[in-house]
Amino acid sequence: MRLLILSVLFPMLVGAQHAYFQQRADYVMDIAFDAMNHTFTGKQVVTYTNNSPDTLSRLYYHLYFNAFQPGSLMDIRSRTIPDPDARVGERIRDLKPEEVGFHQVNSLMMDGQKMQFIIDGTVLQAILPKPLPPGGKCRIAMEFNSQVPVQIRRSGRNNQEKVAYTITQWYPKVAVYDRDGHHPDPYVGREFYGEFGDFEVNITIDSKFVVGGTGTVQNPDEVGHGYGPDPKKQSKTITWKFKAQNVHDFAWAADPEFMHDKEKLPSGVELHYLYRPEVKALWKQLQPRFSQAFAIANGVFGKYVYPQFSVIQGGDGGMEYPMCTMLTTPEDLAGLTSVAVHEALHNWYYGMLASNEAKHPWMDEGFTTYAQYFILDSMATVRPKNPFEGSVKSYIRLAKSGKEEPLTTHADHYSHNGAYGTSSYSKGCLYLTQLGYIMGEKHLRKGLQRFYDEWNMRHPAPADVTRIMEEVSGMELDWFADAWTGTTQTIDYSVADARDNSGKTEVLLLRKGRLPMPIDLVINLKDGKQVMHHIPLDLQRGTRIDEGRYPQVVNEVAWPWAYPLYMLTLPYPIASIQSVAIDPSGRLADVLKDDNTYVPGSNKNLAPEEFPAREFIFPFKGK
Repeated sequence: MRLLILSVLFPMLVGAQHAYFQQRADYVMDIAFDAMNHTFTGKQVVTYTNNSPDTLSRLYYHLYFNAFQPGSLMDIRSRTIPDPDARVGERIRDLKPEEVGFHQVNSLMMDGQKMQFIIDGTVLQAILPKPLPPGGKCRIAMEFNSQVPVQIRRSGRNNQEKVAYTITQWYPKVAVYDRDGHHPDPYVGREFYGEFGDFEVNITIDSKFVVGGTGTVQNPDEVGHGYGPDPKKQSKTITWKFKAQNVHDFAWAADPEFMHDKEKLPSGVELHYLYRPEVKALWKQLQPRFSQAFAIANGVFGKYVYPQFSVIQGGDGGMEYPMCTMLTTPEDLAGLTSVAVHEALHNWYYGMLASNEAKHPWMDEGFTTYAQYFILDSMATVRPKNPFEGSVKSYIRLAKSGKEEPLTTHADHYSHNGAYGTSSYSKGCLYLTQLGYIMGEKHLRKGLQRFYDEWNMRHPAPADVTRIMEEVSGMELDWFADAWTGTTQTIDYSVADARDNSGKTEVLLLRKGRLPMPIDLVINLKDGKQVMHHIPLDLQRGTRIDEGRYPQVVNEVAWPWAYPLYMLTLPYPIASIQSVAIDPSGRLADVLKDDNTYVPGSNKNLAPEEFPAREFIFPFKGK
């Protein structure tokens, strides 16, 4: 009875307690594009399936182009945040009427019945003329017209490399409804979240344009331009017909000078490259490296399920979309390869594993950054000790800056752009490297594969990753996941001292940071031998398997997290020790590494007056 009353009075409260479900939105769109005026008209039919246990009375749409108008939230946010994105700055404020972006919704019908709607900036709220029950399905028809803004952020016309059109975040898009309710986030420049569905998009445009994007071209013989035979008769306009199955967004780009290359991988995936003649040499060099990276990703992080992927010149840097990416061209091959690999890998961590990147941006940006560095390291001829060292250094700078906010911060609500970027990319990447340090790299690889197997084509949340990693490793990991994402606690350990005691050496380790971790400690002996002691943390309720990096001794007694000090007794005199060092692999995200190494007789990392009471040393029992 109590649950029934709650469901009547507070339906969203009860809905938030439901088991996992996933809505579906299938799109059919017919677009007539006017390149002379940078406008288009659209007819859209969305078949919306309510797979939730809730009866819906409203839906929301994103109207992204409305952000590119003076006074929009994106404009105001850019002019009030302490470190605005240089690509935006004050540019939106200065747009002329013919340069702004907009969506004008002319009609909205549900199953033939007129719908009432309210537009507030980049969000449209649609009132359903009749409630949509659990398991129900409806067809929502919309007619709209839009203007493409000048290129400012992601989408627009005539970008810095003269690409005519980057058409992204460009159509009225149904907002996600999930266990947390509706997600009608205004567009202020950050991340995106969409419902999976099938897309059928027909774009009628001047025949001089070459078009590429999400999906596969259904009429290659008609459009030509490398997609199929050149048409025998070229009309003034051509309709490009695209289809994409089970994606959550659709993007495209067009330019009259696009060159088009394609290749087919052994996996059967067809790669397309579209770029302007000015960058031909560099983009030709990219292709074998990109296909190598794509094949590695396909084998390590899960099978790419779509038939094609397009690498397209456009946008304002690098941006991911299902089955394609938009890139501007860095100065050298290494830079172009790096950004192309990163954006392509988003088709795993965003595309197929479609987390709510607005709410958890680190799950797509951080995991993608991890996969990017992993693959670039796999392709490198000279491999660094730690391929993620750049992320470690970037994160440490943020942690020391005083500007860090928890990873649980919504993408749009970080106080600084720089803090958002470092948190989402670098600290998000380190979420996985630290798990690898805790549970072992083999378990991490296995966990990422299982994450893909269980959650591809779905919307995973942070807890889903933690659960899988716990099952794979046999450890408890919520202590780390909660602290790393929900706080700004840091990892900071020190080799405080080493003393001789009756021919044995007592090494004193100090936890200075609030975030506890298991510890790797390498003992470098004067005879050239190395021995690593692995000290588990009590909270993990398990021990990492030997990774074979060094001869390893696993201490059976875990470090209880509340004890600030740990005494490790070594079975040889201090005179035989060259040095003692924490984290020989360089993986631990320790924010102050200067005191991680101790050389007997030459340095002390802890002055005598700094020693805490002996009762706080574990497992030292002396008086």
